[in-house]
Amino acid sequence: TARRTMSTAQSLYENGHITYMRTDSTNLATVAVEAARDLVRTEYGEAYLPDSPRLYRSQVKNAQEAHEAIRPAGHPFELPDRLRSELSSDEYRLFELIWKRTIASQMTDARGRRLSVVVEGDGARFQATGKTIDFPGYLRAYVEGSDDPDAELADKESLLPSVTLQQTLACRGLDSKDHTTQAPARFTEASLTKELEKQGIGRPSTYAAIIDTILSREYVFKKSNALIPTWVAFAVVKLMVDHLPRLVDYQFTAQLEDHLDAISRGEAEQVRYLRDFYFGNGTPGLKKQLENKVEEIDARATSRFLMGSTEAGEPIFVRVGRYGPFLESGTQRAALPQELAPDELTEPFARQLLEQASREEQPLGICPSTNRPVYLKQGRFGPYVQLAADESEESGDKPKNASLLKGMTLDDVTLEVALRLLSLPRIVGCHPDNGQDVVAHNGRFGPYVKCGEETRSLPAGVSPIEVTLEQSLALLAQPKTRGRGGAAPREPLKVLGDSPVTSQPIRLMEGRYGPYVTDGVTNASVPKGTGIEEITPQAALELLAARAQAQPSGRRAAAKKKAAAAKSTKKAATKSSAATSKPKSATKAPKGASGKGTATRKKSATKKKS
Repeated sequence: TARRTMSTAQSLYENGHITYMRTDSTNLATVAVEAARDLVRTEYGEAYLPDSPRLYRSQVKNAQEAHEAIRPAGHPFELPDRLRSELSSDEYRLFELIWKRTIASQMTDARGRRLSVVVEGDGARFQATGKTIDFPGYLRAYVEGSDDPDAELADKESLLPSVTLQQTLACRGLDSKDHTTQAPARFTEASLTKELEKQGIGRPSTYAAIIDTILSREYVFKKSNALIPTWVAFAVVKLMVDHLPRLVDYQFTAQLEDHLDAISRGEAEQVRYLRDFYFGNGTPGLKKQLENKVEEIDARATSRFLMGSTEAGEPIFVRVGRYGPFLESGTQRAALPQELAPDELTEPFARQLLEQASREEQPLGICPSTNRPVYLKQGRFGPYVQLAADESEESGDKPKNASLLKGMTLDDVTLEVALRLLSLPRIVGCHPDNGQDVVAHNGRFGPYVKCGEETRSLPAGVSPIEVTLEQSLALLAQPKTRGRGGAAPREPLKVLGDSPVTSQPIRLMEGRYGPYVTDGVTNASVPKGTGIEEITPQAALELLAARAQAQPSGRRAAAKKKAAAAKSTKKAATKSSAATSKPKSATKAPKGASGKGTATRKKSATKKKS
């Protein structure tokens, strides 16, 4: 993410490995150019070194070039491999990227040839294009989007068979392949930053804050790496475009950056700019634009979007309410699932949600014990059953709800099933040994049984509304070896040797939120996109060291203390064993060595005391 990248860059800068990173300049200092050229000469050879230094112009609008380009610090540049043991995994990868780009910027161009072969026959025309790289140039150091330039260079070459002009070819076979155009990909944090940079909006120091803001205000949510816009974002954009279009124009935002830069350079006066912006200067200012907006803006219209119509012709709208978006058609309403992307809400699906909501208004039946109706409802987090609240004035009870069990569908829920769900947690029976109740629950992480302080997860296929006392007692009798529900310890994906810190084996495990490495005391997540085969013992130690440094753990300190104590005890035991095995006549120190013996005894006493 942008935030994680900036945090890593900040750490590299503070430790003197790179220059200031909040810049979009492409200028390198003379000493940096010389350092880069020296490295090109020594690491790649004279053939890769241009005759004169290469200079670049920034293609970014409103680039702030008070600082030079981001590059490795110092002279000469440190080689990435020499810093591998000092840097965390993220820091090493980012430093290597900066190093490669800096070196590649002072290398010669790549040279290659393209060859096109056109085959004609029976009115059909086929064409193939091949490419051969004659000299890799800067691609030997850095190929954009690749961590391994050598492998990427091999992929870039596509060789064609040797043919001559007008040669007759035999058709051995034809493969028919379909090609369909794809919709533009959603923005990710990286592609959104690239677009902001292209439009001249924001600065390297503000991109992470911009992305954090749209996430915290729920204008977007993340699905995998994609940023999915929400209905709240649509409503805000609609409000601004309809009523304050000049303020959300890309050109206005880019020009504002120009004005702020001019003010920072002393070329413009800040109070005058604010006065013109608020009161106007040839164009209406903000004050004029806002004069009648309170009366003009219709909040209901701004937060409503037409989705289609019902089979009866009634329009279907999406409304953005205080508690989230929902569907509205006449007097009918239906909640929208929380993780539903706006483009996935089609007209047929909207009709289906409204139909389900209309069924929710009709009770499944009447609860015989309370004489109150039972409903099947659809909420933001999925379907659930609800027992209507007691409407008597004396009672302040809220409606009782119960989620459906895993694997249940709406069609599975009858009045009988709903009543059994509402009966949870239910008493299965009495434990014969301790006399305590055995209770079946449907918890946040799945169904389980509980007796006193003991809990066990129910295995797949066993329902909390059907589990018997016999089954519950059998589960409770099993040892609770690890985690909740007495689950058996998971087997490691890999064992990567012993940790020099804890002396325990370093294991690569599959966790709930992805793979991680552990040395028995510290757990460190494996970065996203890193394959299991890439985790070497050295990489695991780096991840664990970075995790321990970022968040010191009392458990790790306790483990170190315990290991040191064990080592000390073992050493003392060895000395004691050696001393007792000697004859008594030999215990007296020889002449001139009495000081040494006294010092040894004092040292042992000090150790024992400490």
